Amino acid sequence: MYQWRKFEFFEEKYSGKCSIPEEVNGKIECCSSGRGKVIVGGDDGTVSLLDRGLKFNYGFQAHSSSVLFLQQLKQRNFLVTIGEDEQITPQQSALCLKVFDLDKIQPEGSSTTTPDCVGILRIFTNQFPEAKITSFLVLEEVPPILLMAIGLDNGFIYCIKGDIARERITRFKLQVENHSGKTLSSITGLGFRVDGQSLQLFAATPSSVSLFTLHDQPPRRQTLDQIGCNSGSIAMSDRAELIIGRPEAVYFYEVDGRGPCWAFEGEKKLLGWFRGYLLCVIADQRTGKYTFNIYDLKNRLIAHSVSVKEVSHMLYEWGNIILIMADKSALCIGEKDMESKLDMLFKKNLYTVAINLVQTQQADAAATAEVLRKYGDHLYSKQDYDEAMSQYINTIGHLEPSYVIQKFLDAQRIYNLTNYLEKLHEKGLASKDHTTLLLNCYTKLKDVEKLNLFIKSEDSEHKFDVETAIRVCRAASYHEHAMYVAKKAGRHEWYLKILLEDLGRYEEALQYISSLEPSQAGVTIKEYGKILIEHKPAETIEILIRLCTEDGNKRGSLSGAYVSILPSPVDFLSIFIHYPQSLMDFLEKYTDKIRDSPAQVEIHNTLLELYISNELNFPSLSQVNEGGDLNLNVGPSKAMMSRVQSNGTIAGGKNSSEERGRLERREKGLRLLKSAWTEDMENPLYDVDLAIILCEMNAFKEGLLYLYEKMKLYKEVIACYMQTHDHEGLIACCKRLGDSGKGGDATLWADLLKYFGELGEDCSKEVKEVLTYIERDNILHPIIVLQTLSRNPCLTLSVIKDYIARKLEQESKMIEEDRRAIDKYQEDTTAMKKEIQDLRTNARIFQLSKCTACTFTLDLPAVHFMCMHSFHLRCLGDNEKECPECAPEYRSVLEMKRNLEQNSKDQDRFFQQVKNSKDGFSVIAEYFGKGIISKTSNGSTAGLRSGSASSSSGF
Repeated sequence: MYQWRKFEFFEEKYSGKCSIPEEVNGKIECCSSGRGKVIVGGDDGTVSLLDRGLKFNYGFQAHSSSVLFLQQLKQRNFLVTIGEDEQITPQQSALCLKVFDLDKIQPEGSSTTTPDCVGILRIFTNQFPEAKITSFLVLEEVPPILLMAIGLDNGFIYCIKGDIARERITRFKLQVENHSGKTLSSITGLGFRVDGQSLQLFAATPSSVSLFTLHDQPPRRQTLDQIGCNSGSIAMSDRAELIIGRPEAVYFYEVDGRGPCWAFEGEKKLLGWFRGYLLCVIADQRTGKYTFNIYDLKNRLIAHSVSVKEVSHMLYEWGNIILIMADKSALCIGEKDMESKLDMLFKKNLYTVAINLVQTQQADAAATAEVLRKYGDHLYSKQDYDEAMSQYINTIGHLEPSYVIQKFLDAQRIYNLTNYLEKLHEKGLASKDHTTLLLNCYTKLKDVEKLNLFIKSEDSEHKFDVETAIRVCRAASYHEHAMYVAKKAGRHEWYLKILLEDLGRYEEALQYISSLEPSQAGVTIKEYGKILIEHKPAETIEILIRLCTEDGNKRGSLSGAYVSILPSPVDFLSIFIHYPQSLMDFLEKYTDKIRDSPAQVEIHNTLLELYISNELNFPSLSQVNEGGDLNLNVGPSKAMMSRVQSNGTIAGGKNSSEERGRLERREKGLRLLKSAWTEDMENPLYDVDLAIILCEMNAFKEGLLYLYEKMKLYKEVIACYMQTHDHEGLIACCKRLGDSGKGGDATLWADLLKYFGELGEDCSKEVKEVLTYIERDNILHPIIVLQTLSRNPCLTLSVIKDYIARKLEQESKMIEEDRRAIDKYQEDTTAMKKEIQDLRTNARIFQLSKCTACTFTLDLPAVHFMCMHSFHLRCLGDNEKECPECAPEYRSVLEMKRNLEQNSKDQDRFFQQVKNSKDGFSVIAEYFGKGIISKTSNGSTAGLRSGSASSSSGF
């Protein structure tokens, strides 16, 4: 007790000038507080209500004689009193219990007010004999139910439960001790304990402490101690513990018996409990003085101590402790604020006390952290770094970490700093910089064990920034740790970066990529594929094939819909930028497995570029190696040419192997051109324009010929032969492509003849062969043939002598045929003119005796036509204007004429016929001959109609 420190955590309020008002007359018998009021009961039967500062509010006459006990209820503004009233009959006791509703004030006169008395109850009855009341306690159950316990001096407790206002109550009594004599144990104190549905009642006498379990029927009693206490030295803590004061100590009781005790000397006149503090009025038997102490039991300190007069009552209201003395003076004591208490402790460097204080009083975490920080600063100033760091660690989450880190950045205190940073990561409050600093601490200390523990802990990914940890471990050459973090966190790019760039473990990197999900594997190969292709091309290509075909070997032929969701080989072309041979191998293997890839056009384009190129190496590669600028011009690089010139001719073996490789690639390229554009395909599976450009740039004649022929660009085909002066191939090509009967272009022979005419060398054999086909198909006029061949000075007349002779003979025959035709047409014309003249000038004699239609004897009425046909009128029907026999022929002639006139207006058709005809003049002559183009008059020809008729009714 004497070792406990004393502090002034409490102070007197109202400047110590607090006292019971003069309006309160007589001796104070009982007190209560609650709902912002202090209520005192006097020996004159009055009850006075006091406001803050013990200012008199109002009073009323509760009982006629004396108020012995009273209690202010908490849930309702009710006041329960026990006092003496006038004795109605000698048999009835003068003590009664009243319940006042303080919210209902009834005015009585002009100066006094009285609350409404809602219930009056006689305490003692025949079943409950009268005795002296020593203690009184009210428990508010569910309103309006009250449970009142009345302790008597005969060792009994009378309990009244129910609604007093409605007089719906039940009574029962409890006996504390079984006495075998006349000695009675008075009830010195009561205390209710509510634990959920359990309701218990503590009862103390001078010789025992008992506990009644009220929810049992009948209530069960349990003796907790064989030693009791006097009246007044009993209280209840906020944890529902019974506190009993005896001269030697203060004891705490729980439901299972005596608990802790505190040895405080002196007679305990009054005990109380206020906000976790033990209140005790102690009387010194030697001096007769009284001391009021406030104990902080958790921190083992005396929060306040003051000498007082004789205290009669102890109350708690308005956050203060109110002591009412026997002489009606009063003392109000209030607790200082936390800041004031801490300042007091800080001035005395009592940091441990301050920490315990804020923790026991449930201060907020920020306030606790501030106390710990100050304590840490104090220890740091005393160079007690280990203990200071232990305090700083407790501030994590509230104190800025940089405040602590800055203090311990010195290399000599790196162990403390490491400890702090570890705790910071454990609580998940570390930033990237904190992770960097901690890992640097580990690496400087070379503490691999702690580094392993930090990196490989179960929740490591939640404690630090993964990327920062990887970066720091790499910088410190802890590659295995960096790889572990990257793999555990699923940071595949970092894992592979370490394997490939730092360790050069390519096979392990490939195995790791193979274990990833396809999408992740594709991303990683795009990023690190160049390095892998450089060192492990075959293995890398195998992974790519497996990735792009999704186990194609097992699946067989994959469907187009399934292939469309797989990665495309085109996505990985960039990793082969310096390794075209590997690219070619990759694409060939892919096309062997997947025939109908969605990206087959791009794949074929790339393969064609690789196959057709003269050199497989990219032109930029050698120049980059030589330090030159990037140059994408086609052809041998400057560096290559310089090496050839300086070293002389490259070894024949190398040249021959390169040439063999080039020829093999050309063969593959030609096969690809043909297989990707078959007869049944309308469009090829590659870019035709790109293929032509590649063939042109690399002088790939076979490819050009195939493409031009497929595109029906026959003139370009023969142009290729002309450029190489391949006369035999040129003529063979024209034989294949110049046959108009098979859909060829006959004009190729004209172009071929023009080529030989301008060749400037002797090509008599070829010209004769060409003339054979020109003559066979009558492609060119002999005059044009002569003009074309006359330009070649190396050709003699003998080359075309036979051709000219045959053509002249043909022309002579045609002239003779034309003359015979002319004579025949002239004779026919003369006969027609004579017939027309005869019809116009001479009469016609009709001598037919039979009808042409029915072949019966011709009788009247009859119709005779100028064409010498005669008909019965009845046989003609409605048509009497035309001869039925000659009308169809005449109508066909008219229809032909109309068609010719209509065709004469279709100019496009006329010019198309002229263009497509071997002899355009004959077409024009035919149009003139039919009178389509000639300018004719629209004169009347009615007199020339062969169908004109004359009718008669008879001869």
